[in-house]
Amino acid sequence: MEKWMVVTGIWSMCALCAVFFIRGASCSAAKRVEAARVDVRSEGSAKSAS
Repeated sequence: MEKWMVVTGIWSMCALCAVFFIRGASCSAAKRVEAARVDVRSEGSAKSAS
């Protein structure tokens, strides 16, 4: 029983690390930064137009 708990714990840690690595490697954060830059530029041009 104890052996299976150790094996399950190791596999779950490997799976968790893989999930965190894949989520960290995705480009969703870069899209949010690019969207923020576009919003700032549009606010600046709106201020200069008025």
